[in-house]
Parts: sequence; structure tokens; C-alpha cells
Amino acid sequence: MSAVIEDIIARKVFNSRGEETIEVDVVTTSSFGRTSAPAGESRGKAEAVYYPQGGVDQAIKKVEELIAPELIGLNADIQEEIDKTMREMDGTKDFRMIGGNTAFAISLANAEAAANSNSLLLFQYLGGYVAHELPYPLGNVISGGKHGQGKTPDIQEFLILPYGAESFLEAAAANTQIHRRIGDTLKKKDKLFGGGRSCEGAWIANIGDMEALEVLADACEEVGNELGFECCLGVDVAASALWNTKKKTYIYKSEGKRRDSGEQLEFIFRLIKKYHLVYVEDPFHEEDYEGFAELTKKVKNCLICGDDLFVTNSERLSRGIKLHAADAIIIKVNQVGTLTEAWETVEMAKRAGYIPVMSHRSGDTCDWHIAHLAVAFKCPIIKTGVVEGARIAKINELIRIEEFLGDRAKML
Repeated sequence: MSAVIEDIIARKVFNSRGEETIEVDVVTTSSFGRTSAPAGESRGKAEAVYYPQGGVDQAIKKVEELIAPELIGLNADIQEEIDKTMREMDGTKDFRMIGGNTAFAISLANAEAAANSNSLLLFQYLGGYVAHELPYPLGNVISGGKHGQGKTPDIQEFLILPYGAESFLEAAAANTQIHRRIGDTLKKKDKLFGGGRSCEGAWIANIGDMEALEVLADACEEVGNELGFECCLGVDVAASALWNTKKKTYIYKSEGKRRDSGEQLEFIFRLIKKYHLVYVEDPFHEEDYEGFAELTKKVKNCLICGDDLFVTNSERLSRGIKLHAADAIIIKVNQVGTLTEAWETVEMAKRAGYIPVMSHRSGDTCDWHIAHLAVAFKCPIIKTGVVEGARIAKINELIRIEEFLGDRAKML
């Protein structure tokens, strides 16, 4: 079927934090695609600029007056041409003219429209017949740092990864049980605990980093024993938010401690050893490639993942590969702007032996596309929360994909 773009429509909607964001419809001669853009709370300095000066309203105006006239008439099946045209129209390295979220929404909506015109699901269209492997869900169950409120842990996210599960449905169910078990434990530990949650649905509690890890470890062990497979721990330190550039230290306000780079390395290493962590994200600030490299060399059986370090950018990843900094990379398409550029980064990561981790953003929408991208790009892990509507939308879509694949479905 013909997939010539006939119209591009942009509108203002809201994300899970109630913030304004952009949603785009791409209409072709035979199909339709729609995507809304997410937003991160803690963002890497090298990320694409979300919107042009003037915000979402100006982005919508640019779609109507500049972008749509250029893209109408092009073939949605040729994704690279769509993405390249937007990059050339913008003319900057960080999408500050049309907005990275604008480019993201158009790029993903175009891919969905092309998939629909070919009577394929998005993961089939992008990944082909060989795309049949499901990722393990990495979920945030306790929030701290910028995601917390009041007296909460300094570490931003306390994560669970049920990598012993035999199906995605089993893994997702394990995460929800662990999340519930942690809530019950927090109620017993603190009579003033009110069941507060962050925008990602993770618990917010008046506890420290070590106490959070103890609660997490106990819940993972209990649920893992009940279900008969291993549920492991991870953290997203979001160290850039702790780093004080002038004082050259990581400031842990709740803990009342400061750590220089060497002390930070030893602190994270101790956490990995003591709690048998299998995943650590952003243990150092976003320019400390050397710290990432030293920790990666020092640990075994634990992924050291770069988010703010790489921001889905192939140039930054290339630098990391040369220094052996980290061995996993967060993939957030709106960090770089287009589907084509995100795919190029994923392919570079795989060639270098890095694990690509498809990820949501803290301020997300009920858009489900990253569920399909995780399968199409063969990402072994998807970081997409445990509960809360925007997270559940992606988890449920992966359950549907697993059902659709039937006997062909495998866990990566």
C-alpha cells in the first residue's frame, strides 16, 4: 500500500507530571500514526533540546508552517529520508531550532504510519520476522534524589530485575509483587508512611540509601523464593545530580556525607558487593568517563550503564567505547531526536559488546512505542517502571506482543 505522507498534525497534550508536551499525527494515503513525547526530570547536558524557544506552542507552529510542508509528499516507508530532512531543516547539533521532542514525535509517528500501511505491527516492521525476543522489565520501586520529595534517599532509583522469569508476563507480575511487598514493609517500618509515590509510581519514603537497599533485598529474596526464579537488585545513582562541580565532590544531603571521585568509586563498589547488584546506572557524573571505566574494569556480573554519560548519542558512545567506560547504555530516542539516530547508536553499542537498555522518561505519556522498539532493536532490558498508567501502557503492550508471537516468543 502507498504510504505517501498527506498531512502532519501537531497538538498540545500532557505527560504524567501534568506538563505540556507535543503529540503528532502522521497521516498517509493509506494509514495513520500517532506519538506523544516524554520528558526527563534529570537530563544529561548533551541531550537534544526539547523545544525551540517559545516551548510547545512554538514547536506546534513550526510543525504547521515549516516541517509539514517539507515532509508532505515524501514516502513514510523511507524513514531515513524523513529523519534526515528534519535534521537538515533544523540545522543545529542539538535540535534547538525545531525541538528534539518535535523531531521525536514526528519520527516515531511516521514509523507507525509506515508499519500500518504495510499491515504490520511496529516491531515487525522495524525488526522483521526475526524480531521475536522479549526484554526483561527493569522497574523502579523506591524513588529518591530528584524523583523524591522531602527526606528521601539520595540515590535516585532503586530497581528490580526479575531476569530468571521464563516469560515477560511472569517477569512483570514479579515486579508488581515486589513493589507491593515493599509498600507493605514500609508501612510496618514507619507509622507515618502515607503510601506516597513518585511520578513513576515508585514508593517515596523517609528512609536512607542503605535502608532502602535492605528493604529491596528482602522483598526480592522473598518473592523470588515464592515464584521460583531470581529477582535481582539495581540502582540508578543519577550522580550528576549529586556532583558539585566547584567542590569536586558528590554531596549526599540525606546521608550527610560528601565523597570525592575516589570515595564515590569505593562506595559504589561496596554497594555492588554487599547487595549483589546486577545493574548500576550513572554511578558518576556525566563527564567522568574515567570513573565509569575504572568501575567497569573492577566489577563482575554487574552492568555499569550510562544514561547522562551517553544520552543515546553515538559520538559520546564512541568516546566511551574507546575508554571502556560502562558496558551498557540507556536508549531514550528523544535524547537524540530521531529513530534513525537512536538505531545507529544501538547498533554501535551492540558491535562494541554494550547492552542496550530501552527506557522510558520520568515524565512519560501513555504512548507505547518503546515497547515495540525494545523488541525490534533486540534490547535485553526495558526500563519502564512497574506501576502507574504511563508505565503500565508499555508493560501491557509487551504482554500483547508476547501473546501475538505465541510459541515464537522468547526472553532475551
